[in-house]
Amino acid sequence: MTEKRESAIDFPCEFPIKVMGRADPDFVLRVVRIVQEQVPGFDDRQVKTAASRRGRFVSVTVTVTATSQHQLDQIYLALNADEQVVMTL
Repeated sequence: MTEKRESAIDFPCEFPIKVMGRADPDFVLRVVRIVQEQVPGFDDRQVKTAASRRGRFVSVTVTVTATSQHQLDQIYLALNADEQVVMTL
């Protein structure tokens, strides 16, 4: 008999989340604040940014210590609910 799993990911694990938005001066801070609300003790040193070729957009990669699929789902929902977020991967 096979056991049904909630996720294919083994938790806890380090999980990178890429968030893209317009190159607004506050965008990175907004992303960090959203993640901090969902991940207690999030270390903001785990943030990397990259500007698009023309500088109109920025990608922010945050690496979190994810404890469950539910937590990851909540992070993605919160990020995608923000009006400045264009896409999350």
